[in-house]
Amino acid sequence: MSEISLADFKVIIFDCYATLADWESGIFTALHPLLARFPSSATWTKNEALLAFTEVEKDLERKEPGLLYCDLLTRAHEVLAEGLRDNDASASANLTAAEHRAFGASIKDWPIFPDTCDALRVLEKHYKLVILSNVDRASFAHTHAKLSQDTDLAPYAVPVPNPNAHWLPQITPNSRSPFSLILTAQDTGAYKPDPRGMLSALEIIQNEFGVGKDQVLVVAQSLYHDIEPSSKLGVSSVWIDRQGATMGLETLSEAPKWSKRFETLGEMAAAVEAER
Repeated sequence: MSEISLADFKVIIFDCYATLADWESGIFTALHPLLARFPSSATWTKNEALLAFTEVEKDLERKEPGLLYCDLLTRAHEVLAEGLRDNDASASANLTAAEHRAFGASIKDWPIFPDTCDALRVLEKHYKLVILSNVDRASFAHTHAKLSQDTDLAPYAVPVPNPNAHWLPQITPNSRSPFSLILTAQDTGAYKPDPRGMLSALEIIQNEFGVGKDQVLVVAQSLYHDIEPSSKLGVSSVWIDRQGATMGLETLSEAPKWSKRFETLGEMAAAVEAER
């Protein structure tokens, strides 16, 4: 783990869910109606439920990288339900397609961490901020409005005729978005930790902003999805070690790959202000 100065970077690539938004609480809340239907899962702790879910999700991301994230969540809910039903022979619970779709649409309800928005306003003064997220555009639009603290924010103010085109929200008139570039799995065609997403982001950042990877900093909670693959590409990173987190920590026992660690994004923003 090499020491870095936060002032040496010009662009931050953020993971969104788990770093800026509390996806673990959002997922667990949305899973509760399903878990309560089966004796084997009704008593699961939050950690048990999230670990069971994330194994299903990761498997689907590997097998179906072209599936939109809202549809992937829908399918993950179905697969988890099928497994619970198989384990509980006495259970007669049958879930409807609408219930599965409701879970897939739950992203709009996932909460933002309380320190996130203020921290983004600090960081946008010093860096161009980029989102690289395992999500689809329509689902992220809800989170984007929350992160921008702008309920009137248009999901895509500029038409995107090319389904693989990226979104530059800074060209939207009067936008309060803190982000200069938003890339979803729908844009890159790959789910992290597949390196294609990060390579796509680095290429666009070089072309759009003239910034090479030596001045790009990845900021994320997930070691598995973000810190580990970024390290392999030679991109510096900051680990936001959200306390109590369960998902994304598969490589925690290995040698650290991050350059700095903070428990909250607010803590990092304060460090940036102190350095400058």
